[in-house]
Amino acid sequence: MKIGTIGQVTFALGLAVLALLAIRLWIIPSQTQISVDSAAQQLSNIDLGKVPKFAEISDIPTKKQTFFNYFRPAIEAQNQIIIHERQFLLAVIEQIDNGLGLSEADNNRLTSLLNKYQYDVKSFTRNTLTPLLKRIDIIPIEMVLIQAANESGWGSSRFAIEGFNFFGQWCFTEGCGLVPLARTDGKTHEVAVFDSPKDSIIAYMINLNTHPAYRVFRSIRADLRAQKVKPTAEKLVYGLINYSERKDEYIDELLEMLKHNKQYLQGNNANA
Repeated sequence: MKIGTIGQVTFALGLAVLALLAIRLWIIPSQTQISVDSAAQQLSNIDLGKVPKFAEISDIPTKKQTFFNYFRPAIEAQNQIIIHERQFLLAVIEQIDNGLGLSEADNNRLTSLLNKYQYDVKSFTRNTLTPLLKRIDIIPIEMVLIQAANESGWGSSRFAIEGFNFFGQWCFTEGCGLVPLARTDGKTHEVAVFDSPKDSIIAYMINLNTHPAYRVFRSIRADLRAQKVKPTAEKLVYGLINYSERKDEYIDELLEMLKHNKQYLQGNNANA
């Protein structure tokens, strides 16, 4: 069937529109993906430098401020990485809703996130991926700082000094870490050793975002998100009930530390 001149112009315009849509859907997203990955890579490369000798700082206010100032950049960087991951997951869900397939790069990144956050699904749909948002979410900077101070004795504990472990994290393979001097008979756990303080922070944040013991923590955070309420340290700390054998006493202690160290916790916490 032949078409006239007007029909030919209309047909050509239609092809042009389809070509522009293809560019919008495929080329532009890939450029955005590269930008996001590059930003995340830069954040992951942050170097805290040499660890201060906290135990040698006799002035308490100076020790506290030095402690918080040292760790804050790495915590902020990890939260920014989590924000990138969360935005990516939301974009993937929207793309699936729109009936668009995922590129190989997006598939690989999504698989990497599933492994990182220990989440297993057999297919990628809104229903299977949305629950992952409970795990991929930031942790208030103040809560991370206060737990690090509590668990490490303000950076002065043996585990902090010898193993860069500032959160009292355990491991369960013989030789995996440092054996606690007061370990109860019959216990086999050790205190994990890390290559750097930053690695300790990363492991701690993944732990809170994945371990079954902290489902309550993640549920509280998700509920606050649903209510459009900012998840603060004071609200989320109750989700750490299983972090210590001291349970409620531990929570009360953290709340007291949050209250009495506010002046040292001030900073640029827009994303926390």
